[in-house]
Amino acid sequence: MGYRTIRNGWLTAIAALGALFLPAQAQAWGFYAHTVTADIAMENVRPETRAKIARLLRASPMLGTPDCAIETLQDAAVWPDCLRGAYWRWGYTFSWHYQTEPVTEEYDARKNCSGLNCVSAQVERNQRILADESLPDNVRVEALAFLVHFIGDIHMPLHSGDLDDRGGNDRETTYGIVPGLNLHWVWDGPLAERAISGDPPVARRYTAQERAELAGGTSADWGRESWEIAREFIYPETFGCDPCEGDLPDQVDMSQAIIDRSLPIARRRVLQAGLRMADYLDAAFEPGPLPEPASD
Repeated sequence: MGYRTIRNGWLTAIAALGALFLPAQAQAWGFYAHTVTADIAMENVRPETRAKIARLLRASPMLGTPDCAIETLQDAAVWPDCLRGAYWRWGYTFSWHYQTEPVTEEYDARKNCSGLNCVSAQVERNQRILADESLPDNVRVEALAFLVHFIGDIHMPLHSGDLDDRGGNDRETTYGIVPGLNLHWVWDGPLAERAISGDPPVARRYTAQERAELAGGTSADWGRESWEIAREFIYPETFGCDPCEGDLPDQVDMSQAIIDRSLPIARRRVLQAGLRMADYLDAAFEPGPLPEPASD
């Protein structure tokens, strides 16, 4: 059975405490945020793109991952995290989810990306594979799942910026009254869920003006945006230092005031991920190959 959207959660302290017991594969720009980006994309792709996605998803049993079945684009958006339970088969893909660079150094889209082993390169690579109609459907549906997942990952700021702490994973963080989390997981789970829950729903058809304001750019641009948010907001707000140089505490409390200032940023990143995903899917499913990338 494929994953299904969890519509409620992280809205109370009890729900937040549940994060302590979630399996590791759910903890990469949380399950809920990934499924919502897929929902936004499906609301905003062209009708012909939606039909082609549905047709291609019928090939997903050929992936040979029955414990991580794909029936919908929501399922595809969390499939690469589900694979973490099969290290011997899929371990080579695990470095594709991130591209962390120190917030104290200049950003370089090519850094930490040897052999395309980073999230920005894998967004572009999998879009090109998806667009290649000469390839068999099992190859293309795998690329579809990686593409939609990695577009989500690259919009989570701590997949791009860190301070020698594995994207905040090594910083124990109290989220309001909830202890025992870490900074990365806070932004992955409770913060993202709270930012995109409630009314008005974020999964809807967006106007051309809204899309012009939120969408656009390439994976390198999106990675830089995430790194800048980590550099200019997350670390300064959380640890009270700007820029964050020197030793930081391994444990920190995230106050309600910081949470409130963080919510609009987390919400915007989810919206951007969903709308940009729609653009990349529309381009991939247009007839013919993608244009060749511009050479440097």
